[in-house]
Amino acid sequence: MKDNKSPLHLEYTQATESFNNARNKALISKFQNIMNSKKDDLLSFYDVKEILQPANQVYLGMKSVPIKLIVGSEGRYRDFNKFFLPRSEFMRARWERVARAQISDTPLPAIQLYEIGGAYFVRDGNHRVSVARSQGVEEIDAEVISLSSEITITPEMTADDLKKAVIAMEKKIFYEKTDFAKLTGDDNLDFTTTGRYNKIFEHILEHKYFMNQKKEEEIPFSGALVSWYKQIYKPIIKAIHDNGLGAYFPDKSSGDLYIWIVSYWDFLKKKKGPNYPITAAAKNFSHRYGVSSGGLSGYFGKIMDRIFGSN
Repeated sequence: MKDNKSPLHLEYTQATESFNNARNKALISKFQNIMNSKKDDLLSFYDVKEILQPANQVYLGMKSVPIKLIVGSEGRYRDFNKFFLPRSEFMRARWERVARAQISDTPLPAIQLYEIGGAYFVRDGNHRVSVARSQGVEEIDAEVISLSSEITITPEMTADDLKKAVIAMEKKIFYEKTDFAKLTGDDNLDFTTTGRYNKIFEHILEHKYFMNQKKEEEIPFSGALVSWYKQIYKPIIKAIHDNGLGAYFPDKSSGDLYIWIVSYWDFLKKKKGPNYPITAAAKNFSHRYGVSSGGLSGYFGKIMDRIFGSN
């Protein structure tokens, strides 16, 4: 007859109860965030790396890491929620094996983490992190590789929050570097995608290059910026507003639409000639790509970013 009080049986029972409790908490969290599911999502290391574009990495070796600062995963971010709670029943067998090892004090290899922006992402050991967190463990030993970042990541951040923080930093750097607000009086050059301020800087430099073709003396950057703003940017923004493009893409800024229109304008000038007017390009873009604001604009916005955002 099986001894229900044996240490092995108790380990199995505790592991099963622990997993059931973790799954129940995961379901409650999912329900609480049903209106904004991204708040329940574990961060993807690859998504964060793409947003932050770290310049280098350093091997830190072994260190003790606060579990609350482990906010994402390299490969298993869909399997766990924001709090490393298991999202599905199919994870039970492996999760409970790790739990039994923890309960019986069986040594397990150290987990492997990436550190970026003060937060950590699991390279190897997702189940060990999940079990340890569910058992109230506050710190865990890990082998850590650190990647550079000027942005601080906090545990409550979503991928959208992180992207907004990067865009805000890019705007601050661009405005300080160019004196944009002082020269133009415009503090509302905004984007919803990272890397766009570099595009604007390139547009100004290109405009400066063509201006210098007609001058003997080098035109200062500030003069080229003001000329670009008055002769290129503002007319395009006016064309965007006159054609009501903002209504087609309500989740995009005027700056986003400017990037799209300029790229589309260049495309049309190659087909129809260099004198093709920007107003016609804006109308053509509106008729060809515009969609109503009835729920599809976000999807089409992503397509537009892929088509025109990289040029």
